[in-house]
Amino acid sequence: MTATDPALTALAQSWCALSLLHGRIEARIERALQTKHDLSAREYSLLDVLSRQHDGDGGHLQMKQVADAVVLSQSATTRLVTRLEDRGLLERYLCPTDRRGIYTNVTEAGLKLLEEARPTNDAALRAALDEAAKNPELAPLVRVVETLKAPVPA
Repeated sequence: MTATDPALTALAQSWCALSLLHGRIEARIERALQTKHDLSAREYSLLDVLSRQHDGDGGHLQMKQVADAVVLSQSATTRLVTRLEDRGLLERYLCPTDRRGIYTNVTEAGLKLLEEARPTNDAALRAALDEAAKNPELAPLVRVVETLKAPVPA
């Protein structure tokens, strides 16, 4: 394949459309969450992921799993956890069975903020998708997003 290969050009154009849709959605959500809840989209995502943890087998996520879920490096995730911990939205504690492991839980204040922010996130997502659906190049991607189911963890 060469840089002028029509298939590559079509693939690159498709990737650009997907990237554009993602950027528009993320920007809309970011503005809404910052304005109404002083929360970034990444912070919201981290609170959301950690709020889904539970006690029992496989209930608590390792930092690598959390980093993968919020699409950040482990070091960036650790800095994000620290910022939210400093705000009283998260807390860390040692794993009771492995003193080397550290768990992160959402505090009551974090759960309250997440509950308040969820409708804002959902409304911004819906508005971004509705706006993108008006663009003929993005409309097919919007339809795909609207029909996707969340992947089941392996």
